[in-house]
Amino acid sequence: MTSEITLFVNPTAGGGRGARAARTAAAALRDAGFHVGTVTGDGPEDALSRARTAVEEGTGALVAVGGDGMAHLALQAVVGTGTPFGLVAAGTGNDFARALGMPLGEPATSGRMIADALKSGRSRDVDLGRIGDRWFGAVLASGFDSRVNDRGNRMRAPLGRFKYDVAMIAELAAFRPLPYRITLDGGEVREVEATLVAVGNGPSYGGGMRICPGADLTDGLFDITVVGQCSRATLLRVFPRVYKGTHVDHPVVTVLRAASVELVAEDVTGYADGEYVGPLPLTAHCVPGAVRVVGP
Repeated sequence: MTSEITLFVNPTAGGGRGARAARTAAAALRDAGFHVGTVTGDGPEDALSRARTAVEEGTGALVAVGGDGMAHLALQAVVGTGTPFGLVAAGTGNDFARALGMPLGEPATSGRMIADALKSGRSRDVDLGRIGDRWFGAVLASGFDSRVNDRGNRMRAPLGRFKYDVAMIAELAAFRPLPYRITLDGGEVREVEATLVAVGNGPSYGGGMRICPGADLTDGLFDITVVGQCSRATLLRVFPRVYKGTHVDHPVVTVLRAASVELVAEDVTGYADGEYVGPLPLTAHCVPGAVRVVGP
């Protein structure tokens, strides 16, 4: 393989950690004998166009440096190309990095791991979710959690992750279960009152909340977590358990498994890897071995 590889960098990820992480990871890769180019962009569309150009021109690997948003963008550039994908976790959430087993906040270690994998030809193919022409690595969220995202994205203050805590409190005040129609593998239909429905290719979202704790990146199936109709008090008791994944043991929670799922609900949006996808209805397909990953 070529010794030319490309770092795809969000310099503002993690409050500026992205730029520092990129320099550290690049140094580790160069120490291993690689020639390293860097791609950024003036906004997501420009950055994605530049990443796709690097892939088309034959880069030996595309290594995203940042959080889940940057990983999500990089996946759009490498899927279907055979170009290896690496990830240096330097964002706030880093849930796809968790699913891949990459270290968090350790760019030198990540760079060395990626370099070792590339030099030894070690890689693995992992599944991705697909919604139309959009790919995702971790979780498609809808319902209460996506409404928190909606509200948080509209807020100008406070800044950072704290605004999503404020948004969650506000959404709890307006909370009500939503009628969903869930279709599994184009056949089985379930009509339920649900607080949220999360479609997991990987196990976590929101910076380590294990909403789909049994999700496996290599089994060709989604884990679909349905939090059913419940009171605010029950939701407040159940939701903190998501960090350990033990919420799935509660009677209001159901876990389904399928290779494809259609979600239908009114006035609900979907977010994949924390990125806005669009309003429901949405259909997601689990695509086995969709991307080649280098790392652990």
